[in-house]
Amino acid sequence: MLHDAVSRIRRFNRAVTAEVGALDTSFLGRGRPLGAARVLNGIGHGRGDVGALRDYLGLDSGLLSRLLRGLEEEGLVVTLPHPSDARRRVAALTEAGRKEFVAYEALSNAQAASLVERFPRAEELLRAMDLVATALGRERIAIEECDPRAATAVSCLTAYYAELGRRLATGFDVALSRDPEAADMMRPRGAFLVALSDGMPIGCVGLKGKGGEVAEIKRLWVCPSARGLGLARRLMRAAEDAARDLAITTLQLDSNSALTEALQLYRRTGWVEIERFNDDPYPDFFFEKRV
Repeated sequence: MLHDAVSRIRRFNRAVTAEVGALDTSFLGRGRPLGAARVLNGIGHGRGDVGALRDYLGLDSGLLSRLLRGLEEEGLVVTLPHPSDARRRVAALTEAGRKEFVAYEALSNAQAASLVERFPRAEELLRAMDLVATALGRERIAIEECDPRAATAVSCLTAYYAELGRRLATGFDVALSRDPEAADMMRPRGAFLVALSDGMPIGCVGLKGKGGEVAEIKRLWVCPSARGLGLARRLMRAAEDAARDLAITTLQLDSNSALTEALQLYRRTGWVEIERFNDDPYPDFFFEKRV
């Protein structure tokens, strides 16, 4: 069985390597290999701090320095001391580098679109890719606060509402729910947290406050491709940390009996069942936790 798993993984690795052109000396026909192209891409997407770029790409300092030097010799990148810390360096694209970045983006998008168009079960393929990418990038998943009206937050909430609609026996209409006001999930009242995998939102949770010592946890959701990785626990811990930072001492939440994994999580992490505290038509379980 182990041999079969190893063989399947190695087959997958070979297929991906061939599809993306990882071994090409001229990645996407632009005259440089994949490593240099990835460095250019990282800088173009705002990862100019050389230390952060190294960590993001998983490169050692020597290799990254050689790749940056090559891009500098092409006139695509300049590397300068950090404005506030002379021990750090910052890389930036030149005008020529920006044009090359745009060209790579267009070619990469076209390559991705072509793969989806060639495969008859595109959604199935994309779900599998999401699962693999999230699993392989598990250590790099970041949790950040954001405006609950921002695009990343809205995408998570839309997926969350759709899942409730599928799983609840009554369906789900957010207009009938006690949907929090955006201001109640932003500092200084509360917070909204999003989990990001290489910039893609894969989970969220809201902390709804009114300025007092009691607040609610709302809208805990994790993308199906990220489940089983402990992300719901991480999001809940981050929400509790935000509550402490806001001098909130008591958290409450409501849930539905159809969400069995959520109920299990709450009971395992110190939440205590209490009486109903709202008139929302959807929940049938209510919990509280001192933080």
